[in-house]
Amino acid sequence: MIWQLILAITIGIICGIITGLTPGIHINLVSVLIVSLSSIFLEYTSALFLATIIISMGVTHTFLDSIPSIFLGAPDSDTVMAVLPGHKLLFQGLGWDAVRLTVIGSLLCLLLCVAVIPALVLVFPILYSLIKNYIGYLLILMVGFIILKDSKKIWAIIIFVLSGTLGLIVLNSEISQPLFPMLSGMFGISALIISLFNKVEVPTQVDEEYVQVSIGEYIKSLIGGVFSGSFVALFPGIGAAQAAAMSTVLFKVKEYGYLILVGGINTVNFIIALVTVYTLDKARNGAIVAVMEILANMDMARLVTFAAVALIAGGIATILTLKIAKLFAFMIEEIDYKIISFLIMLFIIGLAFYLSGSTGLLVLLISTAIGIVPQITGACRSNAMGCLLLPVIVFYLL
Repeated sequence: MIWQLILAITIGIICGIITGLTPGIHINLVSVLIVSLSSIFLEYTSALFLATIIISMGVTHTFLDSIPSIFLGAPDSDTVMAVLPGHKLLFQGLGWDAVRLTVIGSLLCLLLCVAVIPALVLVFPILYSLIKNYIGYLLILMVGFIILKDSKKIWAIIIFVLSGTLGLIVLNSEISQPLFPMLSGMFGISALIISLFNKVEVPTQVDEEYVQVSIGEYIKSLIGGVFSGSFVALFPGIGAAQAAAMSTVLFKVKEYGYLILVGGINTVNFIIALVTVYTLDKARNGAIVAVMEILANMDMARLVTFAAVALIAGGIATILTLKIAKLFAFMIEEIDYKIISFLIMLFIIGLAFYLSGSTGLLVLLISTAIGIVPQITGACRSNAMGCLLLPVIVFYLL
């Protein structure tokens, strides 16, 4: 039994490295593949073995996906909010340090999250029963709060409406994998285009701890990561990016602490999805949906097992992420960043066409145009997350 779990964790970590480092290949895609082949796999192994692979892959992914976001500007839906501060440090020669901060957030928030799971098991059913009929209104309040805190309020509203309208159209269409072209354009290609026009050159990277964060900033970031990651797990359609936007305002997290916050929320959001399955019987992300299709039910023994699996995978992923980030820091010095940016854009365009066809390319083009607006107006980019928030609000109010 123990050796089977160790093997499953190892396989999951390897898969998590691949999904974390490859833009566009999300854990949900791999999880669906595992489920589709589960009838074959279950002839040779157990459902717990397959579920452990998915859990360890998901945790590892949340550690490593900061690397392509920071070094390449190619985010997924969980790391879009880390691109801007991460790039700022990259262009100061501190890309590795930026990754280090997200890893610190992921590891420490993982530890705190697992520690508070017993309390969440008791609290979640009570909280959900209180808010389930008001989710749409609570989301409106959250959006309004974020917009009011923006120094460019008019542009913030325009960006939210534009991105939200696009989200309503795309998510209610029959486009395959709609999130990839929409989010890649909004937060990936738009940033790469701006960097090309600004004639950006990536300076020599250092792999030492230059960025210093105060104890107070650490505490705010970690508490914000666990609180927000846990709170938004109660809201369907709300992910790490939206939680980051909310936490920045609520906890007044500054720039470097923001990277700790994003890394923490990303990991907490995945772990808490296990708690929502156990307490509310509701899966909040695709990977956990896949786990439940294999297991059929979640009991306390499995929840404890998966928490232990997450801790082991997170510890190993911490070391691997820092090592791999050093390789990225070295490689990016040897290659023209413009060439990297151009190749990444071509890769995203090609993958968008492969996943979503010609319609996906149209979505990619429109979302890129919207994604450029906050960068040239100075409005907060988190307003572009209206592409996910507005559809959820409409769903609950109509």
